[in-house]
Amino acid sequence: MRIALNWGKDAAGCVCEFASILLNMKMASKAESVLPKRKRVSLAAAVVVCATPFLAAGAVFAQEKQGPQPPPPPEHSVKRVTTDQPSAEAPPSMPQPLIIKHFAEKEEEYAKARAHYGYKKTVRLTEYGADGNPMGEFVVTSTPMLASDGKLYERVTADETSTLKTVRLSPEDLNAISRIPSYPLALPQVEKYNITYAGRQLVDEVDCYIFQIKPRFLERANALFEGVVWVDTKYLEIVKSYGKFVTDLGDFHSPELPFSNFETYRENVDGKYWFPNYSRSDDRLHFQDGDVPIRIIIKWTEFKPLVATTSTTSPSKPQ
Repeated sequence: MRIALNWGKDAAGCVCEFASILLNMKMASKAESVLPKRKRVSLAAAVVVCATPFLAAGAVFAQEKQGPQPPPPPEHSVKRVTTDQPSAEAPPSMPQPLIIKHFAEKEEEYAKARAHYGYKKTVRLTEYGADGNPMGEFVVTSTPMLASDGKLYERVTADETSTLKTVRLSPEDLNAISRIPSYPLALPQVEKYNITYAGRQLVDEVDCYIFQIKPRFLERANALFEGVVWVDTKYLEIVKSYGKFVTDLGDFHSPELPFSNFETYRENVDGKYWFPNYSRSDDRLHFQDGDVPIRIIIKWTEFKPLVATTSTTSPSKPQ
């Protein structure tokens, strides 16, 4: 069962569809490597940020619901190797339009590069019982393949038989639900948004500017990002995002599951590109006898350049 919805494409032709859905950090001196250790910045932390005065207008964050379990162990890192100390909160010294232009250009560069990289994507959907413990789970793995005709496909496999109690999904369904547009603020798209400086905050150990993002006008055919991005104050690159995609009909999500707000982190690849590597969303399914908390976690690992395959086996659906 595919979700036939048109996301449009971001600047680089990245996977920017929910079914052809949804929503999503660095180098020291462009030659230094990222430390593997990553301190966990929980979804709860993102919600706390939204409650601060400078983000009071960001109603998108108030809609996020906490899951019944503590956040998973540390799984990602945006820490840079640097002796610079985080500066006190202050407006950017550089004109904000230049900051926006710089990170939008980087987004476009990374989006183009990501289209030429393969990876292993693991999607884990978990539902929780009244006692707060997991009662069902479905894990799907997918890998992109570049066919000899130049088209990009995903091979999707279920790691184990689904033990979900409340919903029935095929591996392809769950993989489609996990497709979050990676670079909605790439240069060709950035003019569609009002981007407002909202303060500063550390993401792990990286000093970041916070920008609130809101579409200038809502569209019917293309879902646009609404939320917050964290931009490294030194290299002016987006290291984290939190938000949802919206159309003039409202929040955009799959018919099967309610996930809309996603918290997404990135990692350095080949010392120069920053690709999403971890995304998470918590929500609830509503039933007459009560709500069922659910969580989706998406991980991208094993990034490597794509090589065209001549395999005659039938791949999954194109990205």
